[in-house]
Amino acid sequence: MWFLFALLTALAWGGADLFYKKGSDSHDRFSHIKIAIMVGLVMGIHATAYMFIQGINFDPLDLIRYFPVSALYILSMTIGYIGLRYMELSIASPIQNSSGAVTAILLFIFFTHDLSIIEILGVTIITLGVIGIAILEKRAEREALQNRATRIDKKYQIGFMAITFPLLYCLIDGLGTFADAIYLDELSLISEDAALLAYEFTFFICAVFAFTYLKFIKKQQFNMFKERVKGYAAIFETTGQFFYVFAMSSNAIIAAPPYCFLQHFFGHPVPIIS
Repeated sequence: MWFLFALLTALAWGGADLFYKKGSDSHDRFSHIKIAIMVGLVMGIHATAYMFIQGINFDPLDLIRYFPVSALYILSMTIGYIGLRYMELSIASPIQNSSGAVTAILLFIFFTHDLSIIEILGVTIITLGVIGIAILEKRAEREALQNRATRIDKKYQIGFMAITFPLLYCLIDGLGTFADAIYLDELSLISEDAALLAYEFTFFICAVFAFTYLKFIKKQQFNMFKERVKGYAAIFETTGQFFYVFAMSSNAIIAAPPYCFLQHFFGHPVPIIS
């Protein structure tokens, strides 16, 4: 079942990447905050509905217990939102999704796993494939610029600062997934339902603080009902998170790299100009 959950996660998060990119605005320096607000709002609604429908007695202490994992995920995602304002999705996505390889390597180093040759070969091929895609697409973009065959919007200009965002996302998300694997799979410190609710409620709390900062401190106009694209991204993100928790709780070291590769594959469009 872990592969089915990983596949569904990939489909959902690949769709989320599309709408994240389309909802990113290089002219709006608060664009990443607005996306985070929408994601937190949808996650809060989903967590509340899921808790009541399933009749789950949620322990508020799980917010604190799971906070290290939640914090790493939320930080990496926010950094990723910033990076998408300035980079092609087809370049940023493979770099970011290499985080699955980081997780697999950390799990293999710190925990005892009996992996078959096929499993090791599969993780290696997927990791090299993700890295190769990023290299080839960066080369294709450079050739297009040289031939002046494609006009690249200024928000896609690649510089040192721009490339650091997906790299930071890769590292922090990899650490978050590693911590998640410890909580859900290796040591079973928390149940799947508790982890899902803790993460989504934590994201909702962050969204409330972000909205307060944006609306009352920065005095920015923000109508959530008009942010349809960001809302679609939030729905796909939340859907992927739901399936992701169950994939990681079943087979973390094998599940992490495949969903990262598939997420890039299904979220690999032609460049989107928003």
